[in-house]
Order: sequence, then structure tokens, then C-alpha cells
Amino acid sequence: MSVARTVRSLGARFGDLLPQRGDWTAVRRAPRADLLAGLTVAVVALPLALAFGVTSGLGAQAGLVTAVVAGAVAAVFGGSNLQVSGPTGAMTVVLVPVVAQFGPTGVLMVGVLAGVILIGLAAARLGRYVRYLPTPVIEGFTAGIAVVIALQQLPAALGVADAHGGKVWAVAADAAVRFARDPHPAPVAVAVGVAALMLCGARWRPAVPFSLLGVAGATALAEAVPMGLARIGALPAGAPAPSLGFLDVHAVRTLLPAACAVAALAALESLLSATVADAMSVGERHDPDRELFGQGLANLAAPVFGGIPATAAIARTAVNVRAGARSKLASLTHALALAAIVLAAGPLVGRIPLAALAGVLLATTVRMVEAGSLLALARATRGDALVLALTFTVTVVWDLVTAVVVGIGVAVLLGLRAVARTARLEQVPLEPGDHSAEEHALLAEHIVAYRLDGPLFFAAAHSFLLQLAEITDVRVVILRMSRVSTVDATGAHVLGDAVNRLQRRGITVLLSGIAPGHEEILSTLGVAEQLRRDGRVFPDTPAAITYARTHVLHRTADDPGPLSGAAAGRGGSGYG
Repeated sequence: MSVARTVRSLGARFGDLLPQRGDWTAVRRAPRADLLAGLTVAVVALPLALAFGVTSGLGAQAGLVTAVVAGAVAAVFGGSNLQVSGPTGAMTVVLVPVVAQFGPTGVLMVGVLAGVILIGLAAARLGRYVRYLPTPVIEGFTAGIAVVIALQQLPAALGVADAHGGKVWAVAADAAVRFARDPHPAPVAVAVGVAALMLCGARWRPAVPFSLLGVAGATALAEAVPMGLARIGALPAGAPAPSLGFLDVHAVRTLLPAACAVAALAALESLLSATVADAMSVGERHDPDRELFGQGLANLAAPVFGGIPATAAIARTAVNVRAGARSKLASLTHALALAAIVLAAGPLVGRIPLAALAGVLLATTVRMVEAGSLLALARATRGDALVLALTFTVTVVWDLVTAVVVGIGVAVLLGLRAVARTARLEQVPLEPGDHSAEEHALLAEHIVAYRLDGPLFFAAAHSFLLQLAEITDVRVVILRMSRVSTVDATGAHVLGDAVNRLQRRGITVLLSGIAPGHEEILSTLGVAEQLRRDGRVFPDTPAAITYARTHVLHRTADDPGPLSGAAAGRGGSGYG
């Protein structure tokens, strides 16, 4: 393939993922509203960026760099006009084990690999499929993430700096034990005070950035009254020089599972956030594939400047929409405003107590959990409650990726069981037509018709075979296939097996109403080929009934002996 053809192929694949001229048309409608919304989001995002940077293990500087770089790149290249991106609590949950095992360099490399994976997902046009993720899985891991983030903040909130443990709950437990031995009330008071101010203030005046006010107040109090609180520490004067030295080819295989987890989380959280933004606004509709592409580029760019992997943030996006944002200019303004704050107030940021940031995140975890939604899902069905509980438990005890895999796996199994229960094998009456009552009585005794409703696939096939195996004392069985919604290889194989079993018992089997798509798979697997050659496959049920009546009359004439009958009452119940 020539270079020109390769370029054209790439252009065709990525051309509609790149920024379009129409993306910025909305900027001219209300630039002032976008600028004000961007500044509002920046004020809200500052303490969160600091807190998530510290929690990730790379420090406050990494959180700020991520909010600035990833926020700007995702704003320009993303598929939503209202999305705001940066470091998030869910992402830190995935990154903490990576930092513990591979150090900061491993986190940077994971971010690059995750960016490549996201771009690949966008090129494959897989963004639309995220909408099929079960709601109990989403709610379960969201609640689990909230608990994990709260556990991560416990050491800082208790003023314990050297807590240890293999899992986050173990670290939290160790911090609690150490605090009980040597309690320090000041960090607890600061964390609880900031969290209470945020939660109560949000109910009183939602538009006021109480998180920033709480952090500022805690910092001023710590400066005025010596309390021995641990602080963020002085931030570097500038961002680290761009370097790709962390790209170790030999470490790619080791870090790839973590990168896949980061990419999956970034895709999921970003597309869910974009959906929320669309629902909160009028006339907005995001492009899921372009959103994945924008998040991929953002995760490629942030590690170059020392940032951590990023994703869209539902809370900041909601603030952006409520503040009156109309276009991408608002989220871009948010990133630029954060950059200006860092440059102008870097020394002051370094004086913030860690306990204050712990309070910010504790309040954030409370907001993440929607108790009403969880209770509604728990009461909906036993299956939903099981998926919700499993996903939540595995998230807290093990990790997010395992939780999502387990949750989706159980949800799929429960869904297959529910679909299989919709399949029915139901006995149907034969129309008397023009025959006399005596003829109809004789035919009813020797002919039975069954209608197959719903899917005939592997989850329902076994029950189908058991139902047909109960048929006795008849000469002709008509299987009406017109209402079969789907057939897979297992279902087709079981159908052929059931036909063969009935025929070995001297029962003639007729098929009617096979859909063209189903006929193809039956023919491919060699099912009912002998019936077709014998002329026992019919386009509709009336033709099959006519053949069955003639067939029974001929057999009765050849063998007039009585039959034990009672076929009409056997084997006809549906299953579920």
C-alpha cells in the first residue's frame, strides 16, 4: 500500500473524529456566559485537583497539571460541548496500586498506554456500546468507589502518616489502630469541618464554592494556630520538562492490564458524564466516539507534563452546565484559569493541610452515593440486588476491574436466564375446518401441534428438549416455528435431536413457518434435511395441518387398531 493511500485511509478513519468547524459555532452565541461558567468550574475544581493528585500518590502538582493539560485537550478534541475533564476519584482508586507497585514512572506509562487504547476504541467506533452496561453494575461500582475513596482519606483525616496494608481497607484499619493509640484531634476537626461545610453549604447555597472556602479557611487557621498538621508542600516553580524517558518497551506487557483498566474507566466515566450533560441541557447531543478520541489524546498529553490519567468528571460537568455553559469555551476557560491560579498562587497552595483535602474528598464521596437509587435497585428484583451487592463488595475488597467483570458476568447470566424463561413450547388447538365432528375427534387424538415462542438458544434449549421428550401416544407432531425470535447453533442442534427422537418412536414430525434467517442456520447445521427431502417442511401451518390429516387417515386405514390417546393433554405446558 502506498504512502498516499495509507494517509487517505487514516484520514477516512479519523477525519470525523477531529475537531469540526461547527464545534465552535456555539462560542459566538454566549461567550460571556461560557467565560463565567469556566471560572466557576475552575474555583470548584482547584481543591479537587489538589486532593486527587495527592491521593493518587504523585502529589498535588500532578493533579493540577492533569486538570490543566487534560482539561484543555479534552475540551478541544472531545465529543461533548459541555464536558469538563481532569483527575477523578474513580481514577485514583485504580492508580494507587500502580504507584505502590511501579512508582510514579509506572503511572505515567499507564496513562500513555491508556490513551492509545482509547484512541483505538474511538477508531473502532465502540463508544456507542457503553450504553449497554447494566445499571446495577454502574451504581454498584460507583458506591464502591465512594467507599474506597473515603477509606483512602482516613489516614490523612486522622493525621497518621505511616499506615500500612496490602489493600486500602487494611491501610485504613491500620490508621485507625494507630490513631487510637495516639489520638490527634486537630486533623479530625479540620477534615470533619471542611466536609460539613461543603455538605451543609451545598444545601443552603449550591452556587457558592464551599469547598474552596473550606480549604482556604482551614489553611488560614493552620497558619494562625500551630496544630502540627501535615501540608501539601511547596509546589515546583514550573511544570517538569516534557520527557518520554518513561516509555520502557519492556514494561509495556507488565503495565498493560492496569492501562486497560484505566482506559475502560476513562471511557465509562466520560461517556456517562456526557450523557448526564446532554440530559441537563437543551438540544445537546454528544458524539461518543469523538469523546473517546478526545480522552485518548488527553491521556497521551497529561503524562508528558507529569500528570496522571484523566477522565471527564460528572460533578464538574454538572457545575459547568448549571453555571450556564453553552460551548467548549467554558471547559477550555476552566483549564486556563487553573493554570493561572497555579502560576500566581503556587506557594499558597503548598500550605494547604492534607486534612483539609481529606475533608473535601470525604464530602465528595457522600455526594457520589445516591441512596434513593441504590434502594430502588435493591428492591427492583433479586437479580438487580445481587449484581449491585456483588459489584459493590468486590470493588471495596479487591479492585474496580474485577468488580466490573464480576458484575457484568453475573448480569449477563441472569439476563440469559430471564430471556430463556420467555421461550415457551405451547400446545395449540387444531382448527376443525370442514371435517365432521367424528373426524375431528379422531384427528385430535392422533395429531398435536406445538407453537414455539421466543428464542431457541443455548439457555433455553435443554428445557425445550425435555418438553418434547414428554410427548406420547400421537402419530403426528407439528412444530410451528413462525414465532421463534432467534436460533443459535445449540438451539438448532437440540431441535434436530428432538426430531430424531420423536421419529425413532414412530411419530411423524412436521415443521412449519421457518423464517428465512432461521432456515439458513438449520440448513448449515444439517438439521431437518431429511424432513425437507420427505416433504415435511411447510411454509405455513394450514398446509402442515392438511398434510397431517391425510397422513393420519392413511395410517389409520392401514392399521385400524386403537391408540391409547390422551395426547392433547400431555407435554403442552410452557416453561420458564
